Amino acid sequence: MAAETSHVHPAAHPSVAGSRILIVDDNKDLATSLARLLRLLGHEVEVVFDGLKAIEAVRAYHPRVVLLDLGLPSLDGYQVARNLRQEGFKDTVIIALSGYGQEEDRRRSREAGMDYHVTKPADVKTINDLIARPIRG
Repeated sequence: MAAETSHVHPAAHPSVAGSRILIVDDNKDLATSLARLLRLLGHEVEVVFDGLKAIEAVRAYHPRVVLLDLGLPSLDGYQVARNLRQEGFKDTVIIALSGYGQEEDRRRSREAGMDYHVTKPADVKTINDLIARPIRG
């Protein structure tokens, strides 16, 4: 007898779909492509391309999740994360999404207040799985 599998459309699962997400990356092609994919999974997504705009966008948009590149113009991702935590955005999940993947980079991400560190190229399933995790408290 064949095993039954259940396929749940992402939009039908509230812990997976419907999250407000801010993507911050100076690689415009990557950022807009990722935004398109996440929208197809049912998320509400905004995109900005530098560190200063990221802080402004979080203040205005109040995302549940920030996907944050580390090597950004104006303020790097570490500075952005530190500023957001200092401003009180404790319940915002910050995920470093970067080409920097050495242990030192991961340590710096943790110290800056990021919840997760994903090295590019990252697949959408990995990112969506992190988005679906409950906010750590």
